[in-house]
Formats: sequence, structure tokens, C-alpha cells
Amino acid sequence: MLKNMKENDFIVSKTDTKGRITYVNKIFMKMAEFSEAELLGKPHNIIRHQDMPKAVFKLLWDVVQNKEEIFAFVINKTKNGNSYWVYANITPSYDKNGRIIGYYSVRRMPNPKALDIVIPLYRSMLEAERTGGINAGTKILTDLLHEKGVSYNELIISIQG
Repeated sequence: MLKNMKENDFIVSKTDTKGRITYVNKIFMKMAEFSEAELLGKPHNIIRHQDMPKAVFKLLWDVVQNKEEIFAFVINKTKNGNSYWVYANITPSYDKNGRIIGYYSVRRMPNPKALDIVIPLYRSMLEAERTGGINAGTKILTDLLHEKGVSYNELIISIQG
């Protein structure tokens, strides 16, 4: 079953530098159908959905580890086998010396019109990844960005509206 976020919902989580969950808000727990105890200390990919291209996560990690923020559309799976789409903003968290100590993510309800673009794109990327690995999925995305003359964040922000 596909679950939908409410317009004013914000899913918030924090992870350490290895992607282990250090904080979740109540909306995260409700949407993911996990308790706080089941989430804290676990890898964030506990909610990774099989319909997410690996190339998107590689891009996400490359960007945030480079001390930049990223926006992305992500489909997550729940403990009970349901799923839900989010519009995510992920940013690094720093210590007083400017070193990355973790990552902070805020997710909102995605624009349904954006998903009309993202879902077919992700399907194409997944199909390419099945035969050619992450690089093949990345090529689908980079070809689209080149064709449109925009960066990844510019594309994502523009279709969210």
C-alpha cells in the first residue's frame, strides 16, 4: 500500500557519518511504521525501497560528503511492507571545527506532478542498473540533466515547485 504524507508534515531524522540513525521525529516513526527503539542506531537504509535507483543514493552521498546539501525524491519502505514518497533535503551537520559529524534530513510531501516525472525516470534508471550497474543508472540521469541544461538540485527543486 502506498501511504501519503500530509501537506504540513515534516519527517526529520539525523544520522552519524556512517548513516546510522541518531534521531527520528514522531512523523518519521508513524510513516515508517517503526518504533524509536527499532530505528535508533540502525542504518538509515532500513527504509530503503527496492524501487530506488542506487545511482541516486550514490549521488546523494557524494554530494553531502562534499559538504553540500542535496534535494531528492525518495521512495521509502515501511516495516510492514508499505511505501511512501518524500521530497527530501539532506545537509551535513558539523562540529565546531567544521568537520562533518553527521547528516540531517527533512522530508516533505512531494508534488504529485513531480512524481509523474520522477517515477518513469527511476524506472529507466533501475532497468539500466539491472544490466549495467550504478554507472548505467547514473548515465540515464546525467544525460537528462545535460539535455535540460540543469544541475541535479536545479531539476529536483524546479519540479517540486
